[in-house]
Amino acid sequence: MRAAASAVMLRDGTGGLEVFLLKRHGLSAVLAGAHVFPGGKVDPEDAGLDAGAHLDMGAPALRAALHEPQLDEAAAVALYVAALREAFEETGVLYVRDPAPRACQAAWQAPREGRTFGQTLARYSLRLEVSRLQPWSRWITPVVAGTMRKRFDTRFFLAPLPAGQIARHDNHEAVDSVWLTPRAALRQYWDRQIDLAPPQIMGLAHLARHPCVDSAMAQARRRPPPLVLPEPFELEGARMVCYPGDERHPVRQRALPGPTRLIYRNGRFEPVDGLAALFAEPR
Repeated sequence: MRAAASAVMLRDGTGGLEVFLLKRHGLSAVLAGAHVFPGGKVDPEDAGLDAGAHLDMGAPALRAALHEPQLDEAAAVALYVAALREAFEETGVLYVRDPAPRACQAAWQAPREGRTFGQTLARYSLRLEVSRLQPWSRWITPVVAGTMRKRFDTRFFLAPLPAGQIARHDNHEAVDSVWLTPRAALRQYWDRQIDLAPPQIMGLAHLARHPCVDSAMAQARRRPPPLVLPEPFELEGARMVCYPGDERHPVRQRALPGPTRLIYRNGRFEPVDGLAALFAEPR
């Protein structure tokens, strides 16, 4: 199982809270063609970044914010760094204090010239604002019997877009990108205009309950990031996946708003009771 990190990039738009989604290349090994939050695997170099020189928070505070006492400080730092590195590499957004536009653009080209993320930060004397990240949830890919499916242990962080920066796709790993309100994104998914995987479906359903970035950030700060261990099962010949709080899940306490299970039908996962179930209040 590989550790991974994702930056759920947010901004306040004219219609309320908006989320940035990337469309992955159709030949991608994971989630080809789907719209996803920026993110990817943790690299060994992420843990080796000089925290004192390049982070605006210390390792103990970062580890504490994750609420995972079994995680050591180096692994905790690596998750934050990986989330911001992936956001930078995939969208060009650099979570540093007051970056000059020209320096930011030059830095975005640096990984393609053979420099590591840490070397890029050192070259431009940049300090990452890891304090802008708010731990939000942790998802572990379920075991699927009879497959060699790749499994990931992914921490999702809420990441408000820094002022003055523009997110865009790289035309390499991602071929398109869009800012959408969570409701609009889910409507487009339901209408088959975009494809979404279950973590994005459930995450957008969660964010749809917030009118603005501050609301989502405040809620995330008030509680430890929930651990989501999806449980696959079959019911009357149909593939299902359930989440904490569902009667078929071993964890009885609900972790997420919205439905507690999805069904695989029509070539995708979708709520058993249709689109409206994503916005219904828990009973």
